[in-house]
Amino acid sequence: MRLKQIFLLVALVFAISPAARADSLFFEDEPVQDGLRVFDMSKTFAEIYQKLDGVKWAGKNINVAIESLENLSADAHIAATDNRVVLVWRDSIIANYPRPSAGDWNGFGEITTALILKLRENDSDLHRATPSEMYQMVVDALTHGIDENGRYIYSRVAEINEDGRILTSVGLTGARDARGNWRVHGVFKGAPADTAGIREGDLVAEINGTPVAKMSDDDIESFLAGFNSGTSKVKLLTPSGARDVVLRRATIVLADADVVHRAGIGAGESDVLEIVVHNVSDNSVAIVNEALAAYDNLGGIVLDLRASSGDDERAAAKLAGLFIGARPVMRILETARDQVEVVPGGRAVTDVPVVVLISDQTRGTAEAIASAFYEYNRGVLVGTPTAGSARIATRLDLSDGGALELLNKSIKTGTGRDIDGRGIFPIVCLSNIRSSAQQNAFFLNVINDDFNARDFNQEPDTDVSAIRSGCPVITSGSDEDALAAAVSAKILTDKKIYNILIEK
Repeated sequence: MRLKQIFLLVALVFAISPAARADSLFFEDEPVQDGLRVFDMSKTFAEIYQKLDGVKWAGKNINVAIESLENLSADAHIAATDNRVVLVWRDSIIANYPRPSAGDWNGFGEITTALILKLRENDSDLHRATPSEMYQMVVDALTHGIDENGRYIYSRVAEINEDGRILTSVGLTGARDARGNWRVHGVFKGAPADTAGIREGDLVAEINGTPVAKMSDDDIESFLAGFNSGTSKVKLLTPSGARDVVLRRATIVLADADVVHRAGIGAGESDVLEIVVHNVSDNSVAIVNEALAAYDNLGGIVLDLRASSGDDERAAAKLAGLFIGARPVMRILETARDQVEVVPGGRAVTDVPVVVLISDQTRGTAEAIASAFYEYNRGVLVGTPTAGSARIATRLDLSDGGALELLNKSIKTGTGRDIDGRGIFPIVCLSNIRSSAQQNAFFLNVINDDFNARDFNQEPDTDVSAIRSGCPVITSGSDEDALAAAVSAKILTDKKIYNILIEK
């Protein structure tokens, strides 16, 4: 056993001993110590502990949160028991505090601040951190200790209001290509990128002189949607050649859902309603409900969930309920609590045939909506497998303007199947029928009752990676859109094809 592990064990024994020596805490009538406002900081940490206790510590406990502070430094080890909190630096005990009693959040806030001061004394990198940086690192460590997928939101990237989402963004969507460049898939109308003439298909090769291929995904995300109106110099590769543009992030309002009504062309042809859901919310429910009420000559509906997500399970239940009625949409399994079944209220407002488009960007409650269409034979799933990130975030707003976000709720389908970590799989995989010849052959097999594709939603033991490799992501946004439109139109205009696929 390594020496530092031995010391940690000794520390634990020492910590629970009634005769153990107790170091004094930081407070000695000095509001600022080592550049930190210790009283203010400890009050903030007290609030965080109280908030985490309100969600039952996501199935863990306060000792786990305190011990997670050791992740601030590779040389630190923290042991917390019901009686003591001990900090070991390398091979030496440098702090030994009595643990506050349960519910003494101010005491836990003070202990946390005292540990931070001790760590800063011994770690030069932590000592150089500004108060703001130090605070963010500590809150991140506490949050990750409780939920590895949790995060501390320093500022709001998006605000929700009655009209939609407000983003501070350059107005681009896209993804990396095979060479590591970032290809533009979409441009928000009126956004800075639109004004600069950036178009779908352009490649972002450099940002502020750094090749995109060498940038992390987080760095690219910061450029796309930061917390302020900063500017960036971007090198573009376009069909007409390379050019440089300067983009300044600006406020953009996005609706939670968009609706396009396409009237039938020929005599007797029915209309088609295309509904694109960006964010599953009460606002998107209202938009969809209004659209369904406005058009009564519909022959089909395309519900596009390919870039949809959401954390509001009630809104998801309402949205699905417009199509499936009062049946279970999902079951929520909250860490440290009982399983809760969520059922949409009201009745279905339409029985029109539906094609549901899904992709690897379909996540959260949108995956539950897709599963409801599948389980109740209410729509044909078309696209590629969903993200398998069927979790719901609990947001804990803090008085400093930030928030803690814990992904402490996992989603099961309405009938109880696991989808978190697996996803929902399409009945019609778009990436396998990309050419006209492949589409014609596919639909001919369907019509001739020779459609033998496996339904992986019914095979929980099949390896997910193997399923995904057999139905890969389509990297070109324009190709995917054109393909989805063609396949959806074929399914909705041929009742025999639709009925066969809906039963699969």
